[in-house]
Amino acid sequence: MSLGNFSYLLPQNESVFSYAPGSKERENLKKTLAKFKAEEIDVPMYIGNKEVRTNKKVAMRPPHEIEKVLGYFHAGDEKHVKQAIDAALAAKDNWESFSWENRAGIFLKAADLLSTKYRSEINAATMLGQSKNAFQAEIDASCELIDFLRFNVHFLSEIYKQQPVSSPGVHNRMEYRPLEGFVLAITPFNFTAIGGNLPTSAAMCGNVVVWKPANTQIYSAQLFMRIMKEAGLPDGVINLIYVDGPTIGNICFNHKDFAGVHFTGSTGVFNKMWEIIGKNMGIYKSYPRIVGETGGKDFIVAHHSANPDVVATALLRGAFEYQGQKCSAASRAYISANIAEEVKKKLIAGVKSFKMGSVEDFSNFVNAVIDEKSFDNIKRYIDEAKKDKKVEILVGGKCDKKLGYFIQPTIIETKDPKYATMCEEIFGPVLTLYIYPTSGFEKILEIVDTTSPYALTGAIISQDRKAVELATKKLRNAAGNFYINDKPSGAIVGQQPFGGARASGTNDKAGSSLNLYRWLSARTIKETFNPPTDYKYPFMQEK
Repeated sequence: MSLGNFSYLLPQNESVFSYAPGSKERENLKKTLAKFKAEEIDVPMYIGNKEVRTNKKVAMRPPHEIEKVLGYFHAGDEKHVKQAIDAALAAKDNWESFSWENRAGIFLKAADLLSTKYRSEINAATMLGQSKNAFQAEIDASCELIDFLRFNVHFLSEIYKQQPVSSPGVHNRMEYRPLEGFVLAITPFNFTAIGGNLPTSAAMCGNVVVWKPANTQIYSAQLFMRIMKEAGLPDGVINLIYVDGPTIGNICFNHKDFAGVHFTGSTGVFNKMWEIIGKNMGIYKSYPRIVGETGGKDFIVAHHSANPDVVATALLRGAFEYQGQKCSAASRAYISANIAEEVKKKLIAGVKSFKMGSVEDFSNFVNAVIDEKSFDNIKRYIDEAKKDKKVEILVGGKCDKKLGYFIQPTIIETKDPKYATMCEEIFGPVLTLYIYPTSGFEKILEIVDTTSPYALTGAIISQDRKAVELATKKLRNAAGNFYINDKPSGAIVGQQPFGGARASGTNDKAGSSLNLYRWLSARTIKETFNPPTDYKYPFMQEK
């Protein structure tokens, strides 16, 4: 029984540590990196109240140091998916009965643990397991994940306050129930924060969850799972398992209690999932919620009035931070001819100044791409560009996987706005430039809008307000997150809710209340205080 209306005020975004030389956080992070590298951990699956280990152990290696083994995770199979579903459903009644204030307290405590006790640990795990530098790990694994937990508590508390009006003699109220069944969370390698948010946002709403992270993110995912347990998350509410995609899809999408999927990954996989769910509609108790953030082919348009320094900085950061392995990374740029040479000069100088190597050397701006499959795919695009006489590689292009999966940031210039690297998602440190006539701004906006099936992020850089207004209108449906005079990446929870449409997903905006509505099923309750005792209405009387 609720004994009060408890307040969860809008939080402030978590402060970002600088990790400057001599700082305490830098010292702690260096020590934690050394500690993690000195030990090999054994990572079980977490199903109900059990730590499940199998005979199928898979090594976890830093992408930038592939000879090093950080530990081993225990891979599962179909029976573990079934066990996870059973454990989730067994925990459902107890979890739904938790008062909101006690449910909220778990996630707020987890945020506090991340902010203090485990900050260097979650950052170090992300740096080593996913090859992120200290700053990229800090803004992802610490700050964004902390913000997701705290802001979602606030957003959900505000949703619960939304109630219908009542008329005399009647009281109306709205319940926000969890979904009927279990939610499947499938999370990607590139953001520890996404790995944490997709299962917890659904769980916060009272749902029970089966969580499958990418194998290349398990090193940090298992740490977050342990933090959630320390924060008081009951057994079975979130079940962390390590299986391949087809296996988990085959079991979950054919289960009568499947209630929804929270997904971040490729457009092709998401489309296939949607197709299977659609064919199985006769199985389910309710229409499943299908929430996905998928691919991107994100753009920057530089107007003839743009400051070349602003353009170059937005591209160097937007395209090459975290090796371009962000759904929001700038991968195609349209530069007005009058500023093109100056912008190219600055871009080439910037790339040549980048240091690339291990995450343990904090002077490195660029680290490794996530795995060999990704390396080979990115290298294929670069190799094709090297052979194509219609394009020119301005800088970069070197690929080496002897010690780690290192790809030098690469800038391609094309004279064809429909060239492959202007259209296809590469998900790596490759940026393609197209130089358009200074007088052709409006036409280039049409090309930007129609070149790619994706619509995730994009930016206009201009000092001309009319150009900004035109681009904002013309590109209204080309990007779910649109930036003016900035790079198209780095969305902050509560400030720029994130998500795109078209082939980029369902645009359910992680980092806002919009996403949480998808994990709730509303019930309206009407209570009449003095109910009628005769079916007849006054209009039926003769006199």
